[in-house]
Amino acid sequence: MATYSVNPDAVAHVRSLIDARQYVLDSDWGDVQPDAAAQNAYLERHGWEDYARWHLGLTEGAGDETKARYAFVAGDFRRVHRTALIACVYRASEWRHKEVELAAHDLLQHLDATSG
Repeated sequence: MATYSVNPDAVAHVRSLIDARQYVLDSDWGDVQPDAAAQNAYLERHGWEDYARWHLGLTEGAGDETKARYAFVAGDFRRVHRTALIACVYRASEWRHKEVELAAHDLLQHLDATSG
């Protein structure tokens, strides 16, 4: 099983998007999460540093500037999705990635408090 660490740049980025009210409160994450084509298009336009800022987890041992390095995406590359944060909490909890689970949970709480 892969091991993940929290991506502090992504946590800060997602928090800043929430503070700027760049979020979607109700979406079907399964339908709107970025697929491979959307990820590739974003990478071509923005590069690895911006791509990384959307992923709350960093895969231990995976090479930098590979998709395998980044996990637990928190939005659609434009806005944070509440359902994405819920999915991150659930998936991290399911596989016992406690640090990522807690980071996603804290962001979800911040989103809920901000959106009121």
